[in-house]
Amino acid sequence: MVLADAKAGTRNEAGISAVLGILKQAFGERFQTGESFRAQHAHTTTYIPSQLPDGVVFAETSEDVRTVVKACAEHKVPVIPFGTGSSLEGQVNAPQGGISIDFSRMNRILEINAEDLDCTVEPGVTREQLNTYLRDTGLFFPIDPGANASIGGMASTRASGTNAVRYGTMKDNVLSVTVVTANGEEIRTARRAKKSSAGYDLTRLFVGAEGTLGVLTSVTLRLQGIPQKIAGGACAFPDIKAACDAVIMTIQMGVPVARIELLDAMQMRACNRYSGLTYDEKPTLFLEFHGTDETVALQSEQFAEIAAECGGGEFLWTSNAEERNKLWKARHDAYWACRALAPELAALSTDVCVPISRLAECVAETQADIEAHGLLAPIVGHAGDGNFHVLVLFDDRTPEGIAVVEEFVARLNARALAMDGTCTGEHGIGQGKMAFLEQELGDAVDLMRQIKESLDPDAIFNPGKIFRRH
Repeated sequence: MVLADAKAGTRNEAGISAVLGILKQAFGERFQTGESFRAQHAHTTTYIPSQLPDGVVFAETSEDVRTVVKACAEHKVPVIPFGTGSSLEGQVNAPQGGISIDFSRMNRILEINAEDLDCTVEPGVTREQLNTYLRDTGLFFPIDPGANASIGGMASTRASGTNAVRYGTMKDNVLSVTVVTANGEEIRTARRAKKSSAGYDLTRLFVGAEGTLGVLTSVTLRLQGIPQKIAGGACAFPDIKAACDAVIMTIQMGVPVARIELLDAMQMRACNRYSGLTYDEKPTLFLEFHGTDETVALQSEQFAEIAAECGGGEFLWTSNAEERNKLWKARHDAYWACRALAPELAALSTDVCVPISRLAECVAETQADIEAHGLLAPIVGHAGDGNFHVLVLFDDRTPEGIAVVEEFVARLNARALAMDGTCTGEHGIGQGKMAFLEQELGDAVDLMRQIKESLDPDAIFNPGKIFRRH
């Protein structure tokens, strides 16, 4: 299970000692080994224990990254990229020690090509920073995982979020990356053309690799035009099946919804209390439509008809930006709203994704599982993709408390895989879901190992993540 896969590995003490000396000389005050710095660069977002690196380099250029990788490669010392630390499956832990590269100072927007609807940024640029910069161009970057994550981290975990039903995930929106490989050299995986048949698709190889194949130094992204009109709203349903049926019908009828989020009754209760809302505490869909005045009105009316046919209540929608932002702020604060239900408990946020036709069944069975085992675990999901999250609140101070939640996660993943789904729609594998990746893809994981060993023969890039080495 998770804690078994998060155990510390073998440390290369001699190599680490040598690299600490080299990097201190090379970077001076931009290299820190104090415990507080190291603790800030380890995993802190769920109950997986933090495993601290031995030092942190605050990189400012791609040359800095090359210097770190060359030193670590020579002495066979792990390298762990760090964006904002918002990943959820232990991706930034250092189970064998090593060097964390902090990208917060590599946060320059290198190029905007407004006519081509693309841009190139350094990996430390955050989603909100990029969209603030783009505002006057009439363009925006649509991938919204909720947290103000770094673009490099989003690419590395193949992030998606609330807009994915219309705009896709990071794999659909990254045109190219530059990456420092195990020999310390920097390569570019593609040009800016919107399509190419030239050789292997190296871009998608590195997107989602979680830093295990190389270190990203720039990312070229697709952009979208800011819609003329945005409308959104909420609609309550008598039960989960009715809400999911409305989602399925909306997608199958081709209504171009930009966001369609599912919150169960417990999640709605938490959001009402935390965000000062007054919605019915029933399974609810939050929706958003992008387009013109006419199209968003038409799409809202189409959904209202679908909701009524599925037994839903009135679809209360608005194009007022302040009201709409309040709604989505509550959605993005869902994690903190859940934590406020029981502040004394630890939290584990986990996700699965199933074919949309199986979403209602999977969510209903998961709710029954939660109830049968007496768990406190609200559900929220990117329903248009068949992707949903469960935030389990539990006592992590006893082995029994941890065992209960790990057994639940195992059942949840088995349920999703039995429905031809995946153990993670957007959180990634990291340390937390290594066992489930083997169950999901079987022998294909061996091919992943071969790719890893070919590109990173000494296993210096983010070791102990995605899968175990043979």
